[in-house]
Amino acid sequence: MNDSYTQLISYVENQMPFNKHLGIRIRHLEKGFARLYLPYQPEFTGDPRRPALHGGVLSTLVDTCGGVAIWTCCEVEDAIATIDMRVDYLRPAPQGSLFAEARVRLLGNRVGNVQTIIYAQDCQDRIIAEGRAVYNIRRRTKS
Repeated sequence: MNDSYTQLISYVENQMPFNKHLGIRIRHLEKGFARLYLPYQPEFTGDPRRPALHGGVLSTLVDTCGGVAIWTCCEVEDAIATIDMRVDYLRPAPQGSLFAEARVRLLGNRVGNVQTIIYAQDCQDRIIAEGRAVYNIRRRTKS
């Protein structure tokens, strides 16, 4: 793993307060691709009568994984911000840990487009949600 990926992992996992609070971990990075892991917490449950994870947890994972995938094509110092995002909830998310995988579909100088899938830890073939997002890229010039 190259040094910029090591810096990116440290930044996403340890210096972004919301990601740290949720326990999001990066499992794999390559240019244009990211795989993230979200360990289960009982507080992620939406309606306990179902029981299923809250859709906001899934959308957060889609957004974070997509942003990280874009970041693999940029410098760690660049700023990545979500412009637009859509999440299709395909089935209830079981109470358990989740994975998300995002692939960059289109990358311009200032905008990137990503597709993300979410699946349960124990069943990669059963997609729980799919997301598509567009991110703004603000390049930081080094002084």
